[in-house]
Amino acid sequence: MNLYLLINLLVVLFPLLLSFDRRVVFYRQWAAAFKAILPVAAVFIAQDIYATAAGHWSFSPRYAGTLKILGLPPGEWLFFLSVPFASIFVYACVRGYQREKTLPVPRGSALVLAGIALIGAGLFHGRGYTFWVMLLTSLAFLVLRLLQPRLLRSLNFWTAIVISYLAFALVNGVLTAVPVVSYGPEANWGLRIGSIPLEDFFYSFALLSLNFSLFRLFLDGNQGPSPQDGSYTGPEGQGSTDRPLAPYRFMERKDR
Repeated sequence: MNLYLLINLLVVLFPLLLSFDRRVVFYRQWAAAFKAILPVAAVFIAQDIYATAAGHWSFSPRYAGTLKILGLPPGEWLFFLSVPFASIFVYACVRGYQREKTLPVPRGSALVLAGIALIGAGLFHGRGYTFWVMLLTSLAFLVLRLLQPRLLRSLNFWTAIVISYLAFALVNGVLTAVPVVSYGPEANWGLRIGSIPLEDFFYSFALLSLNFSLFRLFLDGNQGPSPQDGSYTGPEGQGSTDRPLAPYRFMERKDR
């Protein structure tokens, strides 16, 4: 049994089935979702090919199969499509069912965190996986600052990150406990939460936040500016009282 492929299928099953929820209408957001997923996947897969060749991790033939494409099993390629798709679906649902609220996050925090992550990459350049995780985390904060600076102050963004982390802990816990994926001990800190290397949590944040940033970029680019405070949108074309909004917008209401 190819357990890795099965896990990927289970990850996307419910987002696909629930994409037609009338309050979220996620199926109309698929185009924006895949426009976001593909360039991010290209970056992460390129790093993955290098990391696998360098021995930062390896895949069990028993659970991931013996077929390899550029050194990666098919399940690993699908991972960078299925997990972001499911996570963007979570973000869409949060936007559809939770009122937006601006959090008191300092405006320059993204640049500060990007700098800290970059320093971390320099300090741990001898540990391959840790180095790349810090570099990708720094990239994620820079992209947030440049493309979607409001996301770091968005309650919906952080709610989606937390929910996605819960799913990540379950899926990645299986992958690392079986193990489908084994990590080279010299390439990381050696610290784990359960069976999950600590670096995976930074890796996951970078993957999710980059996808969320580009998703909002493509989504808002297709639909015009975001609603004003106190307005909302819905699947049937409802909008604020002064102007209707496109029918495929998420409901997004902001507390005054």
